[in-house]
Amino acid sequence: VILTNNIAHHLMVRQAMIPRKLKVFPYICGNRMLSGYKPKSNIKDSYKILELEEGCSLDDIRNSYRSLAKKYHPDSSSATADSEAFMKIEEAYRVVLSDVATKKKLKENNEEEEDQFKPKAPQHRHYLSFEGVGFGTPSQREKQYMQFRVDRATEQVLEYRKQRLESQYAATDLMKAKDVRQSKKVKITQAVERLVEDLIQESMAKGDFDNLSGKGKPLQKFSDCPHIDPMTHNLNRILIDNGYQPEWILMQKEIRETIERLRKSIVASRSKLGGPMTPYTQKQWNRICEQFIEDIRKLNKRIDNFNLVVPILSRQMVHFSADKEIVRAQETYEALMENREAFNSDTKENEEENVKRFGWKSSLFKWLNL
Repeated sequence: VILTNNIAHHLMVRQAMIPRKLKVFPYICGNRMLSGYKPKSNIKDSYKILELEEGCSLDDIRNSYRSLAKKYHPDSSSATADSEAFMKIEEAYRVVLSDVATKKKLKENNEEEEDQFKPKAPQHRHYLSFEGVGFGTPSQREKQYMQFRVDRATEQVLEYRKQRLESQYAATDLMKAKDVRQSKKVKITQAVERLVEDLIQESMAKGDFDNLSGKGKPLQKFSDCPHIDPMTHNLNRILIDNGYQPEWILMQKEIRETIERLRKSIVASRSKLGGPMTPYTQKQWNRICEQFIEDIRKLNKRIDNFNLVVPILSRQMVHFSADKEIVRAQETYEALMENREAFNSDTKENEEENVKRFGWKSSLFKWLNL
């Protein structure tokens, strides 16, 4: 009766460790225990299942079983959960523990209690909690886990305070560096202003400004337009008279010179290629057109920059069209060819008239010239 009760208790514990869907309800008949799951694994296969080698320690076996149980247990909510794999792992764990216990018995040659060598499968459900911290009974592991959380919280608080102090010191250093740069900039600006003022006063004392034509006279308003600031207009006028021009005027001049140069260059290139184009000359003309299109694209970017700085809306410029410019160059070339042909025909007619008019004398003069 005692033996039967022990076997029944053992079966109840094993059934609690197996998921509900996979539970197998054994029954006892005499001294036999029958169930639907029959392990068919030897010692070598068990070591392979646990990813261990023979001769490993008990700690290695337990650690391997825990990691695999967390990975394949059906209640672990992991992507690799597999009930059949977990049952194989559990059976392999028991076989390996039994093999280690047997080897230990043979090595020590001591008879010890059977409970000491029984395979004690860890309560894998408990190891899924407490973040895998601690050992012993669940209550002991809970206390160890609480202490672990306290230590971890203390470390996090210390790390947060350290980072906060470092950020404060970094901000203070930045402010100091910024103040130093600003103070240097102010000192340099004040020094330059003092130097300019000293030079002006020195020149006035020497009389360098006495020979100016407009000395002592007020500035004249160069424009009576109410929409233009008189001061700005006067300053621009003074700069222009002394050889300085605003940036947008220089950019406008540069753009006009560039487009004229590009137009002349493409007309000259077309003139070099000559009359009806062959396939070879057509390829050359295509390459010239591609380069011209790229130059027009760069010029249009320059026009965009010009439109951003020009102060008057009516002075803004529009983009140049590369296709229209190429057609224009072709038309210019054709007009030049027509003018050249007309000029040649006129010269031939003049020569014929001269021959008719002077006869053999003109021919003799030509021969003498040659």
